[in-house]
Amino acid sequence: MDLFPNYPTLDRDAVAKIDSLALAYVGDAVQTLYVRSLLLGQNAGQSAGKLHRLTIGKVSAAAQAEQADRVLPLLSEEERDVYRLARNHKTGSSAKNATVGDYHKASGLEAVWGYLYLTGQTDRLNELLAIAIQDKEQL
Repeated sequence: MDLFPNYPTLDRDAVAKIDSLALAYVGDAVQTLYVRSLLLGQNAGQSAGKLHRLTIGKVSAAAQAEQADRVLPLLSEEERDVYRLARNHKTGSSAKNATVGDYHKASGLEAVWGYLYLTGQTDRLNELLAIAIQDKEQL
């Protein structure tokens, strides 16, 4: 599912200047839209509340930490660098209902999504998102 055809992109040098948590901010939106669109297609006719609960199961910090463990071995060196920078970024806040470790892993993964989105690497983004959000039973 390619949700992002023909949108404005930035070159890698411009994206490299963006704060890693700002990349995570964009990546969170990208993953949320991806998951919502996928779940809507799979659960047509469900209420918005039900769809929201299904989405939260895929985009919570705990779920994203599991996804990071699944996707990390597949990342290129460049993608791993983006992940590490965001994961290790010092922040004054943390996610509700998440451990500090899960929060940092989730931030790293979201930064990768943001990086791939902003640099126009939609094929790679879609490939990794599909792997990341698979249910454990599907693996």
